[in-house]
Amino acid sequence: MAVEELTARPAVLRARNAVTAVFAVNGFAASSWMSRIPEARDMLDVTPGQLGTLLLAISVGSITALPVAGGLVRRFGARAVVTGGAVLTAAGVACSGVGVGVLGEYWVTWIGLLLLGLGSGVWDVAMNVEGAAVERVLGRTIMPRFHAAFSSGTVAGAGGGAAAAAWSVPMPVHLSAVAVLVAVLPALAAPAFLREQHAEDGRAGGARKSWRAWAEPRTLVLGVMVLALALTEGTANDWLAIALVDGHGVPHWAGSAGFAVFLVAMTTGRVAGTVLLDRFGRLRMLWATMATAALGVLLLVFASWLPFVLLGAVLWGLGASLGFPVGMSAAADDPEHAAARVSVVSTIGYTAFLAGPPLLGYLGDHVGTLHALLVVAVLLIPSALAVPAAKPRQPQS
Repeated sequence: MAVEELTARPAVLRARNAVTAVFAVNGFAASSWMSRIPEARDMLDVTPGQLGTLLLAISVGSITALPVAGGLVRRFGARAVVTGGAVLTAAGVACSGVGVGVLGEYWVTWIGLLLLGLGSGVWDVAMNVEGAAVERVLGRTIMPRFHAAFSSGTVAGAGGGAAAAAWSVPMPVHLSAVAVLVAVLPALAAPAFLREQHAEDGRAGGARKSWRAWAEPRTLVLGVMVLALALTEGTANDWLAIALVDGHGVPHWAGSAGFAVFLVAMTTGRVAGTVLLDRFGRLRMLWATMATAALGVLLLVFASWLPFVLLGAVLWGLGASLGFPVGMSAAADDPEHAAARVSVVSTIGYTAFLAGPPLLGYLGDHVGTLHALLVVAVLLIPSALAVPAAKPRQPQS
């Protein structure tokens, strides 16, 4: 047995590195677009409410893709789904850049963001299922580090977007270059994933297993918890740069830089979180990070001195760091049902991205974008009641 483990270890490490790369590219794709949101808002000349509807396209695409993503992974395997999702995401990134910067057309941009959401939705489930498989084989907590790689990708995307905005690089040029990387890199990494056994799962029995997860109370409660925590993270992705520009009067590049500060803090929390989760457990760490996120939002909204505003972004990022990865690990505790349960939890969680943009946009029209962020702190209070569902449990047949 020891010889088999020693022989298998290089393959597991290659799979770990491949999953890390795929997570990073996924984050890079999303934040490259998000970092140009203030500029896109001005070029399309839209109100906060109209911008919320535009951003809703990503969520519509993701929500459409997520319910079927588990079945696709069971049928075709994580490698194929990640590769296909990346190509679709790349097409959406390029289309959105052309929609804003070449055509100046709201609905062309909306369609591009819809494609981005469709691609990233199936990609998200597949990479989390593969990440959970690697975590189980390694026998230690590592999922937050995969999500830290995602956050590192978002930092790179946000930093590149801020630099492109500062140097007046046209959006179509910037986002087309991003699209090429997004299409190519996952295809190079995915072949190193763990060997998959998925052919018979694609039959009718596998489909029934996928839909049966929607009737499991623990899975549904996990989904509700992830929904609130996804809103905590997603609101910053969509609105933090805008809130800094509109609410605190900073220039566009500084709004993008503030978003990058949030992402650096979230990445740091995910890197450190693996050790803290193994030491203190899922439940205590989730409650602690929820409280930290709420404090960060309050400080960012109400502070008037810019260093305190940035401290709020740091605390918000740290607080948002562990919710989504821990939710994915909890959903995948049982490898037999991992794909189905991750699909369900992701679908419910991504409802935050469906409801979040129009909700924040509507509130922004009435109270301003900055004060609309307070809805995040409010929703974290009841979501703390769902945390016990994340308690680790043994696989069941």
